[in-house]
Amino acid sequence: MARPLTPQGILDLAARLPADRPYTAAEADRRGVNTHHRRLLIRSGMIVSRLKGTFHAAGLKDTLELRVAILRLVVPADCVVTDRTAAWLWGAAMALAPGDHLEVPKVSVFAPPGRRLRNELARSGERQLAGQDVVELGGLRVTTPLRTACDVLRLLHRDQALAAADALAALQQFTVDELVSELLRFKGYRHVVQARTLAPLVDHRSQSAMESTSRLRWHDAGLPRPECQVVEVAPDGGWCAVDIGLPEDRFGLEYFGEEWHGEAQEDHDEARLEWLREERRWTLVVARKHHVLGPRQDLVPRLQATWNLHRARSRRPVA
Repeated sequence: MARPLTPQGILDLAARLPADRPYTAAEADRRGVNTHHRRLLIRSGMIVSRLKGTFHAAGLKDTLELRVAILRLVVPADCVVTDRTAAWLWGAAMALAPGDHLEVPKVSVFAPPGRRLRNELARSGERQLAGQDVVELGGLRVTTPLRTACDVLRLLHRDQALAAADALAALQQFTVDELVSELLRFKGYRHVVQARTLAPLVDHRSQSAMESTSRLRWHDAGLPRPECQVVEVAPDGGWCAVDIGLPEDRFGLEYFGEEWHGEAQEDHDEARLEWLREERRWTLVVARKHHVLGPRQDLVPRLQATWNLHRARSRRPVA
């Protein structure tokens, strides 16, 4: 049985690998750092793997240039990076599939007509792409943010599609009107009806994928189109934002995710909700993950019931 590596041994392994650029598993093997060693280095926080089969030093800053360099290791020069991977490359992290921040995702790549990649690192196929749909980044061919938004709206599950398109819209490379107009040329394409339904709902102000999905449930409930991040200013100059809301009606939705609204934040969250409800006169629905996703989700009927009650109260004459 191999003897456990000492801390110095782990450092010595890391020193064999490039510190200023990404590299493949094959290069690491050539440098004497095998699969077991790489797993150990990842657990130790010395290296990271953002895409299957690629690695780089954990200290490298996550930039567009780094992402291009990572993809160039696994994408042939005549192929085009598309879909979720294109969105990730452009900086729209919300486009990743659920769990992809925990597991290394495959690369979405499309080859020229007549060729299909045989690579376990990539999801491959053929796709019709116009010249205006593709740009070059550091020697890598990738669909533009606009074309990428059209594709994710068509091809992803509607929850993930809206979240990905919201994130791409936040790059400020296209407007919602341009997105709606662009989809006109996709007549007859697979799932284009879904894309055309979702496109007008895209909002660059969404702060998370779950917030985007919660906004989709709001739409499903038949409520008026809301605003994202509605700011309320306190007399002392402080402020807070309602995640999704109708400022004129003072009706809104707050999504409490586990990462930012756990037990440690309960007192702060309750004080914030009380201030919005009591001082600013907001009617608020609070949603957590199980309200939005899964077999027990109930956000749509909760929104409908609370909205109807809110409207009934607002119509009551003042005594």
